[in-house]
Amino acid sequence: MRLRTVSLFVALIALTACGAVRDSRVNPFNWFGQSRSQPVQRSEEPKEVNPLIPVDRGPGLFASLRRGNEEYFGTPIDQVSELVIERVPGGAIVRATAIADVDNVYDVRLIPANDDLEPDEDGVLVYQVEGVHPEDRRRTTTQRQRTFVVADRITDRKLADIRSIRVEGGRNAQSSARR
Repeated sequence: MRLRTVSLFVALIALTACGAVRDSRVNPFNWFGQSRSQPVQRSEEPKEVNPLIPVDRGPGLFASLRRGNEEYFGTPIDQVSELVIERVPGGAIVRATAIADVDNVYDVRLIPANDDLEPDEDGVLVYQVEGVHPEDRRRTTTQRQRTFVVADRITDRKLADIRSIRVEGGRNAQSSARR
């Protein structure tokens, strides 16, 4: 009888402590807030890229087997409708929902705009949602059929320097900041 009473008392105290942890910074579900839509400001200044210098993908045992030498012909998707950052063991998953303005867009990717997933000096990590658009640009399907969900994983080590994550489309951007 005493063991049941003590265990019930301990469980009751632990349950009441959950209310204090729910709104604290200790809870990983509170690390990033709700995303919000923002206008996109694009600079038309082209990046200087030397095609003779290979892009360093970083060291790794299977680094030579990566698909780094294929050329990607993606252009920005029309708009980003949702941004969700989900905590997973060892990091976070950035998941964005984008809506294309035309039919038959394929090979949609979440491309980091920052070099090697490094945030800028303000701690903002920027992604762009891009997809390969067809030559025949028509819209005959519904919005649901033109909606894509793309994601990328960020490790805890890279997440430590990030204060805000921004995902840009052609017309808008969604961002989510740490609380």
